Amino acid sequence: MGTSSEDEAGAFRALADPTRRQILEDLRGGELAAGEIASRFAISAPSISRHLGVLKGAGLVTERRDGNRILYALAEERLAMHIGRFLSAVCPEQVVLRHTKWRKAEGNEPPAAPSGTPDGAAGP
Repeated sequence: MGTSSEDEAGAFRALADPTRRQILEDLRGGELAAGEIASRFAISAPSISRHLGVLKGAGLVTERRDGNRILYALAEERLAMHIGRFLSAVCPEQVVLRHTKWRKAEGNEPPAAPSGTPDGAAGP
């Protein structure tokens, strides 16, 4: 792959197509064989193969051979890295807010400071 910005641009080009986005969603549940992926669409197997090639070239899926089958898997970390970096640059406040909401939902957020004091320290 090229520079980070070239990699990111390639990822977004790959994500621009609704068929490729659907393939990524389908892979969310785990590895799928190329034939299984193709059977989910009303387009030809060679067309699906081209879409998989674009996704692989962008680093958004990985492939491995299992006998005569090719299995594809979502490259979650790379996808999250590209999208996360873009979102952090464009709307950093939203990324922080979402992270905070997630932490609160998981119960990992420290208790809030008492009202009237920013850090919980006693007043004068």
